[in-house]
Amino acid sequence: MFWQILVAATVTAPLGSTTSPPSVSPELSQVWGPGLKAQVVLPARYFFIQAVDTQGNNYTFSVTTNVFQVRITAPAEQYTRVGVQILDTKDGLFIVRYRMYASYSDLRIEITAYGRHVAKSPYILKGPVYSEDCYCPEPKSDIWLAHMSCNESIPQIQRDLKPFSAIDPDKISVEVPERFGQRQSLCHYTIKNNKIYIKTYGEHVGFRIFMDSLLLSLTSKVKVPDIEFFVNLGDWPLEKKKTGDIHPILSWCGSSDSKDIVMPTYDLTDSILETMGRVSLDILSVQANCGPKWEEKNSTAFWRGRDSCKERLELVKLSRKHPDLIDAAFTHFFFFKHDESLYGPIVQPIPFFDFFKYKYQILIDGTVAAYRMPYLLAGNSVILKQDSVYYEHFYKDLQPWKHYVPFKRDLSDLLEKIHWVKDHDADANLIAEAGREFARNNLMGDHIFCYYFKLFQAYASLQISKPKIREGMKIVEFPSNDLFPCECKRNMGKDEL
Repeated sequence: MFWQILVAATVTAPLGSTTSPPSVSPELSQVWGPGLKAQVVLPARYFFIQAVDTQGNNYTFSVTTNVFQVRITAPAEQYTRVGVQILDTKDGLFIVRYRMYASYSDLRIEITAYGRHVAKSPYILKGPVYSEDCYCPEPKSDIWLAHMSCNESIPQIQRDLKPFSAIDPDKISVEVPERFGQRQSLCHYTIKNNKIYIKTYGEHVGFRIFMDSLLLSLTSKVKVPDIEFFVNLGDWPLEKKKTGDIHPILSWCGSSDSKDIVMPTYDLTDSILETMGRVSLDILSVQANCGPKWEEKNSTAFWRGRDSCKERLELVKLSRKHPDLIDAAFTHFFFFKHDESLYGPIVQPIPFFDFFKYKYQILIDGTVAAYRMPYLLAGNSVILKQDSVYYEHFYKDLQPWKHYVPFKRDLSDLLEKIHWVKDHDADANLIAEAGREFARNNLMGDHIFCYYFKLFQAYASLQISKPKIREGMKIVEFPSNDLFPCECKRNMGKDEL
Protein backbone atom coordinates (compact mmCIF):
# COMPACT_ATOMS: atom_id res chain seq x y z
CA MET A 1 0.00 0.00 0.00
CA PHE A 2 1.44 3.41 1.00
CA TRP A 3 4.89 2.12 1.88
CA GLN A 4 5.25 0.37 -1.44
CA ILE A 5 5.24 3.54 -3.59
CA LEU A 6 8.77 4.60 -2.67
CA VAL A 7 11.32 4.80 -5.48
CA ALA A 8 14.17 2.33 -5.42
CA ALA A 9 17.18 4.66 -5.53
CA THR A 10 18.88 5.25 -2.17
CA VAL A 11 21.69 7.29 -0.74
CA THR A 12 23.95 5.90 1.96
CA ALA A 13 26.91 7.32 3.80
CA PRO A 14 29.82 4.84 3.67
CA LEU A 15 31.10 3.80 7.09
CA GLY A 16 34.12 5.88 8.03
CA SER A 17 33.56 8.27 5.13
CA THR A 18 34.45 11.92 5.69
CA THR A 19 32.56 13.03 2.59
CA SER A 20 29.20 14.60 3.34
CA PRO A 21 26.30 13.21 1.31
CA PRO A 22 24.19 15.61 -0.77
CA SER A 23 21.75 17.65 1.31
CA VAL A 24 18.03 16.99 1.57
CA SER A 25 15.96 18.39 -1.28
CA PRO A 26 12.62 19.81 -0.06
CA GLU A 27 11.23 19.71 -3.59
CA LEU A 28 12.23 16.09 -4.34
CA SER A 29 11.37 14.62 -0.94
CA GLN A 30 8.15 12.62 -0.91
CA VAL A 31 5.05 12.95 1.26
CA TRP A 32 2.10 10.54 1.37
CA GLY A 33 -0.28 8.75 3.70
CA PRO A 34 -3.84 8.62 5.04
CA GLY A 35 -3.31 11.63 7.32
CA LEU A 36 -3.47 13.85 4.23
CA LYS A 37 -7.09 12.87 3.57
CA ALA A 38 -9.84 14.71 5.43
CA GLN A 39 -12.16 11.71 5.27
CA VAL A 40 -9.81 9.30 7.07
CA VAL A 41 -10.68 9.72 10.75
CA LEU A 42 -8.24 8.01 13.12
CA PRO A 43 -7.44 8.51 16.81
CA ALA A 44 -4.03 9.67 15.62
CA ARG A 45 -3.76 10.50 11.93
CA TYR A 46 -0.40 9.90 10.26
CA PHE A 47 1.56 10.40 7.06
CA PHE A 48 5.10 9.74 5.83
CA ILE A 49 7.96 11.94 4.67
CA GLN A 50 10.77 10.28 2.72
CA ALA A 51 13.95 12.35 2.71
CA VAL A 52 15.42 12.57 -0.81
CA ASP A 53 18.72 14.21 -1.67
CA THR A 54 19.40 16.81 -4.37
CA GLN A 55 20.36 14.03 -6.80
CA GLY A 56 17.01 12.28 -6.38
CA ASN A 57 18.16 9.43 -4.14
CA ASN A 58 16.33 8.24 -1.02
CA TYR A 59 18.14 8.60 2.28
CA THR A 60 18.53 5.33 4.20
CA PHE A 61 19.97 6.80 7.39
CA SER A 62 19.11 9.54 9.84
CA VAL A 63 19.32 13.00 8.28
CA THR A 64 20.01 16.31 9.98
CA THR A 65 18.06 16.72 13.21
CA ASN A 66 14.87 18.75 12.77
CA VAL A 67 15.36 19.05 9.02
CA PHE A 68 11.59 18.82 8.54
CA GLN A 69 9.08 21.08 10.23
CA VAL A 70 5.34 20.47 10.23
CA ARG A 71 2.71 23.06 11.06
CA ILE A 72 -0.99 22.19 11.13
CA THR A 73 -3.56 24.97 11.34
CA ALA A 74 -7.27 25.51 10.83
CA PRO A 75 -7.35 28.68 8.68
CA ALA A 76 -10.84 29.67 9.84
CA GLU A 77 -10.01 29.38 13.55
CA GLN A 78 -8.01 31.55 15.92
CA TYR A 79 -6.62 28.48 17.71
CA THR A 80 -5.95 24.99 16.33
CA ARG A 81 -6.06 22.24 18.95
CA VAL A 82 -3.88 19.63 17.29
CA GLY A 83 -0.95 17.74 18.82
CA VAL A 84 1.83 16.95 16.32
CA GLN A 85 4.84 14.62 16.54
CA ILE A 86 7.54 13.93 13.96
CA LEU A 87 9.02 10.45 14.39
CA ASP A 88 12.43 9.72 12.84
CA THR A 89 12.67 6.04 11.95
CA LYS A 90 16.44 6.40 11.38
CA ASP A 91 16.27 5.07 7.81
CA GLY A 92 15.47 8.27 5.93
CA LEU A 93 11.75 7.95 6.61
CA PHE A 94 9.81 10.18 8.97
CA ILE A 95 6.34 9.47 10.34
CA VAL A 96 4.27 12.51 11.20
CA ARG A 97 1.35 11.82 13.48
CA TYR A 98 -1.19 14.24 14.82
CA ARG A 99 -4.17 14.01 17.13
CA MET A 100 -7.07 16.44 16.75
CA TYR A 101 -8.86 17.59 19.88
CA ALA A 102 -11.58 19.46 17.99
CA SER A 103 -13.19 19.29 14.54
CA TYR A 104 -12.54 21.92 11.87
CA SER A 105 -14.00 23.14 8.61
CA ASP A 106 -10.58 22.77 6.91
CA LEU A 107 -6.99 21.94 7.85
CA ARG A 108 -3.77 23.25 6.36
CA ILE A 109 -0.66 21.08 6.67
CA GLU A 110 2.61 22.85 5.93
CA ILE A 111 5.77 20.76 5.64
CA THR A 112 9.01 22.65 5.23
CA ALA A 113 12.77 22.08 5.17
CA TYR A 114 15.31 24.89 5.15
CA GLY A 115 12.40 27.32 4.98
CA ARG A 116 11.10 25.81 1.70
CA HIS A 117 7.95 23.76 1.16
CA VAL A 118 8.41 19.99 0.88
CA ALA A 119 6.87 18.10 -2.06
CA LYS A 120 3.36 19.52 -2.67
CA SER A 121 3.10 21.39 0.64
CA PRO A 122 0.93 23.04 1.80
CA TYR A 123 -1.69 20.28 1.84
CA ILE A 124 -5.24 21.55 2.26
CA LEU A 125 -7.72 19.11 3.79
CA LYS A 126 -11.11 20.30 2.63
CA GLY A 127 -13.47 19.53 5.46
CA PRO A 128 -15.27 19.10 7.53
CA VAL A 129 -12.32 17.39 9.22
CA TYR A 130 -13.76 15.47 12.16
CA SER A 131 -11.88 14.61 15.32
CA GLU A 132 -11.85 11.18 16.94
CA ASP A 133 -14.32 12.41 19.56
CA CYS A 134 -16.92 13.55 17.04
CA TYR A 135 -19.88 11.25 16.44
CA CYS A 136 -20.41 11.62 12.70
CA PRO A 137 -20.58 8.22 10.98
CA GLU A 138 -20.39 7.90 7.21
CA PRO A 139 -23.76 6.28 6.34
CA LYS A 140 -22.55 4.53 3.19
CA SER A 141 -20.07 1.75 3.89
CA ASP A 142 -18.69 1.63 0.34
CA ILE A 143 -17.69 5.29 0.55
CA TRP A 144 -15.99 4.77 3.93
CA LEU A 145 -14.15 1.66 2.71
CA ALA A 146 -12.88 3.54 -0.34
CA HIS A 147 -11.66 6.48 1.74
CA MET A 148 -9.86 4.08 4.08
CA SER A 149 -8.33 2.11 1.16
CA CYS A 150 -9.45 -1.12 2.82
CA ASN A 151 -8.58 -4.38 1.09
CA GLU A 152 -11.47 -5.83 -0.85
CA SER A 153 -11.15 -9.16 0.95
CA ILE A 154 -9.24 -10.38 3.99
CA PRO A 155 -8.35 -14.11 3.81
CA GLN A 156 -8.29 -14.63 7.59
CA ILE A 157 -11.89 -13.40 7.87
CA GLN A 158 -12.92 -15.70 5.05
CA ARG A 159 -11.23 -18.67 6.74
CA ASP A 160 -12.80 -17.92 10.12
CA LEU A 161 -16.33 -17.56 8.75
CA LYS A 162 -16.16 -20.51 6.36
CA PRO A 163 -17.57 -23.01 8.93
CA PHE A 164 -20.72 -20.88 9.27
CA SER A 165 -23.07 -21.08 6.30
CA ALA A 166 -25.63 -19.15 8.34
CA ILE A 167 -25.77 -17.43 11.73
CA ASP A 168 -29.08 -17.22 13.58
CA PRO A 169 -29.03 -14.45 16.23
CA ASP A 170 -32.16 -15.85 17.87
CA LYS A 171 -30.49 -19.22 18.27
CA ILE A 172 -27.06 -18.09 19.47
CA SER A 173 -28.59 -15.63 21.94
CA VAL A 174 -29.90 -18.67 23.85
CA GLU A 175 -27.35 -21.39 23.14
CA VAL A 176 -24.07 -19.49 23.66
CA PRO A 177 -24.93 -18.36 27.23
CA GLU A 178 -26.12 -21.88 28.02
CA ARG A 179 -22.82 -23.39 26.85
CA PHE A 180 -20.32 -20.82 28.08
CA GLY A 181 -22.08 -18.26 30.26
CA GLN A 182 -21.53 -19.95 33.62
CA ARG A 183 -17.81 -20.73 33.36
CA GLN A 184 -16.46 -18.21 30.85
CA SER A 185 -16.40 -14.41 30.62
CA LEU A 186 -18.40 -13.20 27.65
CA CYS A 187 -19.91 -10.05 26.20
CA HIS A 188 -23.12 -10.31 24.22
CA TYR A 189 -23.37 -7.33 21.86
CA THR A 190 -26.06 -6.05 19.59
CA ILE A 191 -25.46 -3.12 17.27
CA LYS A 192 -28.74 -1.77 15.96
CA ASN A 193 -29.18 1.53 14.13
CA ASN A 194 -25.52 2.16 14.95
CA LYS A 195 -26.20 2.06 18.70
CA ILE A 196 -24.35 -0.45 20.87
CA TYR A 197 -26.02 -2.69 23.48
CA ILE A 198 -24.34 -5.16 25.81
CA LYS A 199 -24.97 -7.90 28.32
CA THR A 200 -22.09 -9.59 30.14
CA TYR A 201 -21.68 -13.14 31.45
CA GLY A 202 -19.11 -14.40 33.92
CA GLU A 203 -17.21 -12.98 36.85
CA HIS A 204 -14.24 -11.31 35.12
CA VAL A 205 -15.62 -8.91 32.53
CA GLY A 206 -13.30 -5.93 32.99
CA PHE A 207 -11.76 -6.48 29.56
CA ARG A 208 -15.07 -5.40 28.01
CA ILE A 209 -13.66 -1.84 28.14
CA PHE A 210 -11.42 -2.64 25.17
CA MET A 211 -14.29 -3.88 23.00
CA ASP A 212 -16.61 -1.10 24.15
CA SER A 213 -14.00 1.49 23.19
CA LEU A 214 -13.40 -0.05 19.78
CA LEU A 215 -17.11 -0.23 18.98
CA LEU A 216 -17.70 3.35 20.10
CA SER A 217 -14.81 4.53 17.95
CA LEU A 218 -15.87 2.54 14.89
CA THR A 219 -19.55 3.53 15.05
CA SER A 220 -18.54 7.18 15.32
CA LYS A 221 -16.81 6.86 11.92
CA VAL A 222 -19.10 4.64 9.85
CA LYS A 223 -22.53 3.06 10.07
CA VAL A 224 -21.95 -0.53 11.18
CA PRO A 225 -24.42 -3.16 9.90
CA ASP A 226 -27.00 -4.37 12.41
CA ILE A 227 -25.27 -7.29 14.04
CA GLU A 228 -25.48 -9.53 17.11
CA PHE A 229 -22.40 -11.38 18.36
CA PHE A 230 -20.51 -12.76 21.37
CA VAL A 231 -16.99 -11.78 22.39
CA ASN A 232 -14.79 -14.09 24.46
CA LEU A 233 -12.99 -12.00 27.08
CA GLY A 234 -10.64 -14.79 28.14
CA ASP A 235 -7.23 -15.76 26.83
CA TRP A 236 -8.03 -19.13 25.29
CA PRO A 237 -10.27 -19.74 22.25
CA LEU A 238 -13.54 -21.41 23.27
CA GLU A 239 -15.08 -23.25 20.33
CA LYS A 240 -13.17 -26.48 19.77
CA LYS A 241 -13.04 -28.16 16.37
CA LYS A 242 -15.63 -30.90 16.22
CA THR A 243 -18.38 -32.31 14.11
CA GLY A 244 -21.90 -30.99 14.46
CA ASP A 245 -23.05 -27.51 15.43
CA ILE A 246 -20.53 -24.91 16.45
CA HIS A 247 -21.20 -21.38 17.62
CA PRO A 248 -19.65 -18.18 16.32
CA ILE A 249 -17.45 -16.71 19.07
CA LEU A 250 -15.20 -13.70 18.49
CA SER A 251 -11.82 -13.98 20.23
CA TRP A 252 -8.57 -12.05 20.33
CA CYS A 253 -6.54 -15.19 19.71
CA GLY A 254 -7.08 -18.25 17.52
CA SER A 255 -5.62 -21.74 17.58
CA SER A 256 -5.23 -24.67 15.23
CA ASP A 257 -7.63 -26.79 17.32
CA SER A 258 -10.41 -24.20 17.66
CA LYS A 259 -12.86 -22.36 15.42
CA ASP A 260 -13.15 -19.00 17.12
CA ILE A 261 -13.40 -15.95 14.87
CA VAL A 262 -10.24 -13.91 15.37
CA MET A 263 -10.06 -10.14 15.90
CA PRO A 264 -7.03 -7.89 16.43
CA THR A 265 -5.93 -8.31 20.04
CA TYR A 266 -7.20 -6.01 22.76
CA ASP A 267 -3.62 -4.83 23.30
CA LEU A 268 -3.04 -3.79 19.68
CA THR A 269 -6.52 -2.26 19.47
CA ASP A 270 -6.05 -0.24 22.64
CA SER A 271 -2.64 1.01 21.54
CA ILE A 272 -4.23 2.40 18.37
CA LEU A 273 -7.18 3.99 20.16
CA GLU A 274 -4.84 5.64 22.67
CA THR A 275 -1.98 6.64 20.35
CA MET A 276 -0.69 10.04 21.51
CA GLY A 277 -3.03 9.58 24.46
CA ARG A 278 -2.33 7.59 27.60
CA VAL A 279 -0.09 4.93 26.01
CA SER A 280 3.39 5.29 24.58
CA LEU A 281 3.84 1.81 23.07
CA ASP A 282 2.26 1.61 19.64
CA ILE A 283 3.24 0.66 16.09
CA LEU A 284 4.22 4.23 15.25
CA SER A 285 6.30 5.00 18.33
CA VAL A 286 8.23 1.72 18.09
CA GLN A 287 9.45 2.66 14.60
CA ALA A 288 11.12 5.77 16.01
CA ASN A 289 12.63 3.94 19.00
CA CYS A 290 14.13 0.84 17.45
CA GLY A 291 17.60 1.15 18.89
CA PRO A 292 20.97 1.72 17.22
CA LYS A 293 21.85 0.91 13.63
CA TRP A 294 21.86 -2.79 12.78
CA GLU A 295 25.64 -3.14 12.83
CA GLU A 296 25.80 -1.49 16.27
CA LYS A 297 23.23 -3.73 17.96
CA ASN A 298 24.11 -6.42 20.51
CA SER A 299 24.28 -9.78 18.71
CA THR A 300 22.80 -11.78 21.60
CA ALA A 301 19.27 -13.21 21.32
CA PHE A 302 17.08 -11.40 23.82
CA TRP A 303 13.95 -12.18 25.85
CA ARG A 304 12.18 -10.84 28.93
CA GLY A 305 8.79 -11.78 30.34
CA ARG A 306 6.90 -13.79 32.90
CA ASP A 307 6.70 -17.53 33.51
CA SER A 308 3.58 -18.21 31.41
CA CYS A 309 4.58 -21.64 30.03
CA LYS A 310 7.16 -24.40 30.45
CA GLU A 311 8.99 -23.46 27.25
CA ARG A 312 9.85 -20.12 28.84
CA LEU A 313 11.46 -22.02 31.72
CA GLU A 314 13.48 -23.98 29.17
CA LEU A 315 14.53 -20.74 27.49
CA VAL A 316 15.93 -19.33 30.72
CA LYS A 317 17.73 -22.64 31.33
CA LEU A 318 19.26 -22.41 27.83
CA SER A 319 20.31 -18.85 28.52
CA ARG A 320 22.24 -19.93 31.59
CA LYS A 321 24.03 -22.65 29.64
CA HIS A 322 24.77 -20.36 26.66
CA PRO A 323 25.00 -16.77 27.94
CA ASP A 324 27.08 -15.84 24.89
CA LEU A 325 24.07 -16.64 22.67
CA ILE A 326 20.97 -15.87 24.75
CA ASP A 327 20.06 -13.21 27.30
CA ALA A 328 16.75 -14.43 28.78
CA ALA A 329 15.33 -13.81 32.25
CA PHE A 330 12.03 -13.58 34.10
CA THR A 331 10.60 -10.30 35.28
CA HIS A 332 7.69 -11.93 37.19
CA PHE A 333 6.79 -15.36 38.58
CA PHE A 334 3.15 -16.41 38.74
CA PHE A 335 2.50 -19.84 37.21
CA PHE A 336 5.64 -21.59 38.47
CA LYS A 337 6.30 -19.84 41.78
CA HIS A 338 7.58 -23.11 43.25
CA ASP A 339 10.39 -23.05 40.64
CA GLU A 340 11.51 -19.50 41.34
CA SER A 341 14.61 -20.74 43.16
CA LEU A 342 15.58 -22.71 40.03
CA TYR A 343 14.89 -20.09 37.37
CA GLY A 344 15.16 -16.86 39.33
CA PRO A 345 16.04 -14.46 40.60
CA ILE A 346 13.72 -12.14 38.71
CA VAL A 347 15.23 -9.12 37.00
CA GLN A 348 13.82 -5.63 36.72
CA PRO A 349 11.70 -5.02 33.61
CA ILE A 350 13.34 -2.81 31.02
CA PRO A 351 11.57 -0.34 28.70
CA PHE A 352 10.28 -2.09 25.61
CA PHE A 353 12.22 0.24 23.35
CA ASP A 354 15.44 -1.08 24.94
CA PHE A 355 14.66 -4.50 23.49
CA PHE A 356 15.86 -3.13 20.17
CA LYS A 357 19.41 -2.72 21.39
CA TYR A 358 19.57 -6.41 20.43
CA LYS A 359 19.57 -7.83 16.89
CA TYR A 360 17.58 -10.96 17.73
CA GLN A 361 14.22 -11.07 19.52
CA ILE A 362 12.97 -14.44 20.80
CA LEU A 363 9.19 -14.79 20.63
CA ILE A 364 7.68 -17.58 22.77
CA ASP A 365 4.01 -18.14 23.57
CA GLY A 366 2.62 -16.92 26.87
CA THR A 367 -0.67 -18.41 27.99
CA VAL A 368 -1.64 -18.09 24.31
CA ALA A 369 0.08 -16.15 21.51
CA ALA A 370 2.56 -13.57 22.75
CA TYR A 371 0.85 -10.29 21.96
CA ARG A 372 4.11 -8.37 21.57
CA MET A 373 4.68 -9.57 18.00
CA PRO A 374 3.19 -6.50 16.22
CA TYR A 375 5.63 -4.26 18.07
CA LEU A 376 8.60 -6.57 17.52
CA LEU A 377 7.84 -6.56 13.79
CA ALA A 378 7.77 -2.76 13.77
CA GLY A 379 11.23 -2.56 15.34
CA ASN A 380 14.53 -3.08 13.60
CA SER A 381 15.42 -6.54 14.91
CA VAL A 382 14.87 -10.02 13.53
CA ILE A 383 12.28 -12.19 15.27
CA LEU A 384 13.05 -15.79 16.19
CA LYS A 385 9.51 -17.17 16.50
CA GLN A 386 8.45 -20.37 18.22
CA ASP A 387 6.20 -22.71 16.22
CA SER A 388 2.78 -22.39 17.83
CA VAL A 389 -0.79 -23.60 17.68
CA TYR A 390 -1.88 -20.05 18.57
CA TYR A 391 -2.13 -17.10 16.22
CA GLU A 392 -3.22 -13.49 16.01
CA HIS A 393 -5.31 -12.10 13.18
CA PHE A 394 -2.30 -11.40 10.92
CA TYR A 395 -0.02 -14.40 11.59
CA LYS A 396 -1.06 -16.35 8.52
CA ASP A 397 -0.02 -13.46 6.27
CA LEU A 398 3.54 -13.75 7.57
CA GLN A 399 6.08 -15.94 5.81
CA PRO A 400 8.80 -17.81 7.70
CA TRP A 401 12.30 -16.86 6.55
CA LYS A 402 10.90 -13.70 5.00
CA HIS A 403 9.36 -11.93 8.01
CA TYR A 404 10.81 -14.05 10.85
CA VAL A 405 13.01 -17.06 11.59
CA PRO A 406 11.05 -20.07 12.93
CA PHE A 407 12.18 -22.52 15.59
CA LYS A 408 10.52 -25.65 16.99
CA ARG A 409 8.01 -25.50 19.79
CA ASP A 410 10.23 -27.51 22.16
CA LEU A 411 13.19 -25.16 21.47
CA SER A 412 15.29 -28.11 20.27
CA ASP A 413 16.66 -26.15 17.30
CA LEU A 414 16.75 -22.66 18.82
CA LEU A 415 20.54 -22.64 19.24
CA GLU A 416 20.91 -23.76 15.63
CA LYS A 417 18.71 -20.88 14.45
CA ILE A 418 20.64 -18.36 16.54
CA HIS A 419 23.86 -19.56 14.96
CA TRP A 420 22.22 -19.22 11.53
CA VAL A 421 21.25 -15.55 12.00
CA LYS A 422 24.69 -14.78 13.40
CA ASP A 423 26.36 -16.48 10.41
CA HIS A 424 24.02 -14.83 7.88
CA ASP A 425 24.00 -11.26 9.10
CA ALA A 426 22.93 -9.64 5.83
CA ASP A 427 20.03 -12.08 5.41
CA ALA A 428 18.95 -11.53 9.02
CA ASN A 429 18.96 -7.78 8.43
CA LEU A 430 16.73 -8.22 5.37
CA ILE A 431 14.30 -10.32 7.44
CA ALA A 432 14.17 -7.57 10.07
CA GLU A 433 13.47 -4.97 7.37
CA ALA A 434 10.74 -7.14 5.82
CA GLY A 435 9.06 -7.48 9.21
CA ARG A 436 9.13 -3.73 9.68
CA GLU A 437 7.65 -3.18 6.22
CA PHE A 438 4.91 -5.72 6.98
CA ALA A 439 3.95 -3.77 10.10
CA ARG A 440 3.79 -0.52 8.13
CA ASN A 441 1.60 -2.11 5.48
CA ASN A 442 -0.72 -4.17 7.67
CA LEU A 443 -0.78 -3.18 11.35
CA MET A 444 -1.35 0.58 11.45
CA GLY A 445 -4.52 2.17 12.80
CA ASP A 446 -6.35 2.34 9.48
CA HIS A 447 -5.65 -1.35 8.82
CA ILE A 448 -7.09 -2.35 12.19
CA PHE A 449 -10.30 -0.35 11.69
CA CYS A 450 -10.64 -1.89 8.23
CA TYR A 451 -10.26 -5.38 9.70
CA TYR A 452 -12.96 -4.90 12.31
CA PHE A 453 -15.42 -3.35 9.88
CA LYS A 454 -14.87 -6.00 7.19
CA LEU A 455 -15.31 -8.69 9.85
CA PHE A 456 -18.60 -7.22 11.07
CA GLN A 457 -19.78 -6.70 7.52
CA ALA A 458 -19.05 -10.31 6.53
CA TYR A 459 -20.53 -11.67 9.77
CA ALA A 460 -23.71 -9.59 9.35
CA SER A 461 -24.20 -10.96 5.82
CA LEU A 462 -24.55 -14.48 7.30
CA GLN A 463 -27.32 -13.58 9.76
CA ILE A 464 -30.66 -15.18 8.94
CA SER A 465 -32.75 -13.44 11.60
CA LYS A 466 -32.69 -9.83 12.69
CA PRO A 467 -30.38 -8.82 15.56
CA LYS A 468 -32.41 -7.78 18.60
CA ILE A 469 -31.89 -5.78 21.77
CA ARG A 470 -32.26 -8.70 24.20
CA GLU A 471 -33.57 -8.67 27.73
CA GLY A 472 -30.94 -7.41 30.15
CA MET A 473 -28.94 -5.53 27.55
CA LYS A 474 -27.78 -2.00 28.36
CA ILE A 475 -26.74 0.71 25.96
CA VAL A 476 -23.06 1.60 25.70
CA GLU A 477 -23.07 5.37 25.78
CA PHE A 478 -20.94 7.49 23.48
CA PRO A 479 -19.03 9.93 25.72
CA SER A 480 -20.00 13.56 25.22
CA ASN A 481 -17.36 16.14 24.34
CA ASP A 482 -18.57 19.15 26.29
CA LEU A 483 -15.29 21.04 25.83
CA PHE A 484 -15.11 20.81 22.03
CA PRO A 485 -18.55 19.81 20.73
CA CYS A 486 -18.78 19.10 17.02
CA GLU A 487 -21.47 19.59 14.42
CA CYS A 488 -21.91 16.59 12.12
CA LYS A 489 -22.66 17.83 8.61
CA ARG A 490 -23.26 14.51 6.92
CA ASN A 491 -26.63 13.99 5.27
CA MET A 492 -28.02 11.18 7.39
CA GLY A 493 -31.69 10.41 7.09
CA LYS A 494 -33.67 8.24 9.51
CA ASP A 495 -33.34 5.32 7.15
CA GLU A 496 -29.58 5.62 7.22
CA LEU A 497 -29.01 5.71 10.97
